[in-house]
Amino acid sequence: MDAIWTTMEEWGSSVELDYGIFCLIPILVILIIALWKKHTFMSILGGVIIGFLMIAQFNPLRALGLFVDQLYITACDSGNMWVLLVCGLFGSLVALMTESGGALGFTSWARKLLNSRKKTLIGTWILGIIVFVDDYLNCLAVGAAVRPLSDEYKISREMLSYIINSTGVVVCAIVPISTWGAFMGGLMGSSGLDGGLSVFSAYTHAIPYMFYCIIAVVTVPLVAFGILPMFKPMKAAETRAVETGEVLSPESRAMLVEGLEDEKRLESKKCRAFNFIVPILSVAVFTIWLDDMVMALFISIVICFALYLPQRLMNVKGFVDTVVKGLTDMFSVMVLIILTYMLIDVNDMLGLNDLVVDLCRTSVNPKLLPFIIFVGIGLLSFASGSFWGLAGIAFPIVGPVCESLGLNPFLLSGALISAIAFGGHICMYSDTVILTSASTQASNTDYFKTSFPIIMAYPFAIGAILYLIAGFLMC
Repeated sequence: MDAIWTTMEEWGSSVELDYGIFCLIPILVILIIALWKKHTFMSILGGVIIGFLMIAQFNPLRALGLFVDQLYITACDSGNMWVLLVCGLFGSLVALMTESGGALGFTSWARKLLNSRKKTLIGTWILGIIVFVDDYLNCLAVGAAVRPLSDEYKISREMLSYIINSTGVVVCAIVPISTWGAFMGGLMGSSGLDGGLSVFSAYTHAIPYMFYCIIAVVTVPLVAFGILPMFKPMKAAETRAVETGEVLSPESRAMLVEGLEDEKRLESKKCRAFNFIVPILSVAVFTIWLDDMVMALFISIVICFALYLPQRLMNVKGFVDTVVKGLTDMFSVMVLIILTYMLIDVNDMLGLNDLVVDLCRTSVNPKLLPFIIFVGIGLLSFASGSFWGLAGIAFPIVGPVCESLGLNPFLLSGALISAIAFGGHICMYSDTVILTSASTQASNTDYFKTSFPIIMAYPFAIGAILYLIAGFLMC
């Protein structure tokens, strides 16, 4: 039986295969199932299963053994567990703020300022820029804050998801005092791409070259107000919302755990914006201070306890029940995240990362390197769902190449960071897209279907052209 039920470690040490271009098969399976069945969970699970079958040379029993072993490894990984805790605890925090009436109170307060459809669109964009500390915080907090208001003004959840995720990961990338600034700046320093400057200063010098990120943020209001064409999928979603009031697609509505009428359940209750703003601000403040969002979320939940019980908004039993309910509401999202990380591992085992990184490294014309880094690593980031891990692989490769050819380190860093951000912005199974979809209640498939044409036509295409021009001017 041992010969069949093989662990990942045993299999990896005994078999070495070169899959070449066939390593793209799981990604193609995911895209085909997603566009065909419009079901995110089914598509990612299908891609993971195909990947393990390929690794096990299509022996189903061995593939099952590898799948179970990798499931255990993925679920027990400390980094993955941190993401799951962030997701679950934020679900509890949102449930507490909703049950206390704080979310509805914030909506009522915001309604005084955002009293039209256009103001709500621009307000969501501005709020997304303001919450720049962390992309996870941005995706979850902004969606929870503006979702009821956007429904009132008949903004489709697809448009809401596009705005939120376009002011999430890309804004965090172009702000140096964010989790992205700390992580990517550190990689720039360790890879020799800092130009002899401090981590903060080096990252700041790279920001003007993050063409994709800057264009992605600027594009949002232009698309939202119709100055730039939306393309058919997003236009259809917006037409549906405006003409029928149906902000969700039938697929997204069918996936909801609860009915949308629950959002109006607390309208007769005295709701205070204070009970929403204080917990959200505490998450941001303690995340910056402690450099740990999990701890910040725990503290914010304790703050909710201290706020809500004296106001008699809930008792101890109700508080605990709401915390548990928030966790259970996020369970499907957490399962999706585990599958996503398993997919990342499968792609790595199949050699997808090495395939694309090698293409970038073997570029013969230095002037094309910024363009190749952005397009090549960007497409890899999109296909693999690997972002910070991919950055950890790519920076040590780009650094020596940059030094040996005497290229501008900040231009190459900007191209690489933009490429990583592109994956988080559009990849249907990236953690930021999953969390954005969770906060807006729009399915990942709906987000991808409506946002993909916009992102590819504007920030990606324009960014690629700018990197091509910059390479010939500066390299």
